[in-house]
Amino acid sequence: MSGVRQRDFRGYGGAPPAARWPGQARVAVSIVVNVEEGAELSLSMGDERNEARYDVVEEVLGAVDPCMESHFEYGTRAGYWRLMALLERFGVPATVSACARSLEQSPWLARDALHRGHEIACHGYRWETHAAMPEEVEREVIARSVETITRVAGVRPVGWHTRSASSVNTRRLLVEEGGFLYDSDAYDDDLPYLVEVSGRPHVVLPYSFDTNDMRFQAGGGFTLARDFATYVSDAFDWLWREGATTPKMLSIGLHLRIIGRPGRVAGLEQVLAHITGREGVWVARRADVARHWRALHGLTP
Repeated sequence: MSGVRQRDFRGYGGAPPAARWPGQARVAVSIVVNVEEGAELSLSMGDERNEARYDVVEEVLGAVDPCMESHFEYGTRAGYWRLMALLERFGVPATVSACARSLEQSPWLARDALHRGHEIACHGYRWETHAAMPEEVEREVIARSVETITRVAGVRPVGWHTRSASSVNTRRLLVEEGGFLYDSDAYDDDLPYLVEVSGRPHVVLPYSFDTNDMRFQAGGGFTLARDFATYVSDAFDWLWREGATTPKMLSIGLHLRIIGRPGRVAGLEQVLAHITGREGVWVARRADVARHWRALHGLTP
């Protein structure tokens, strides 16, 4: 029913299913590279206001904000290449979770990411919450996002993640749109799970705001590159120990304009060295994790 969300406080109830990751891995690691540059709210892009959230929070009202815009532009001008080189050096695939408007501004990025073997998933059209969005407006936004990414990248996205809060209708609208294998609009587990939406099975791949470079922003707790490295590595180590009996999944959230800075990227280098130096790890694109989870439950890919 529209406007109603059934909450689940129990989940797997302390008895998670056998994940059976490829290669008998203890941990499936999902690296998500968020591409939001050019999709942030900006008067110069015709939006209703300027973006107000970055390292320094100061919303400029009634005028174009070159300061904010140039901070975002750093992500595609410099951060992207630094991250891609690092991922390539360690030979790990990622899910590039991109706002559709970002790829409209930087179509070369979509082509380059696909050429490197990464997945292109959808992070909405603009970099905005869907929480209070009217249902018909949200339906149009989802359709526009899919059409734009398919046209610009040449591939249809099969994954979705809303900035921060989705609406109570988002998941149903994604299923009704068709073509989506999963969404990441949940933060409630260390494993994927299946939900029934409009009579169809749908995979939810929970995301994480703690093993995430967004914590470099003001008040987030990360200051030095090693803060990120220590926290994410500790999370991985704990899940790896649990994975001896109950394999789990770790999501690592990255942003071009955040971890892509030279004073922070060494933290990611340390994490990748730590993870890839351990046996029993499956580093996978989210689409591959979703397909595995569907196959595990006897569903078609």
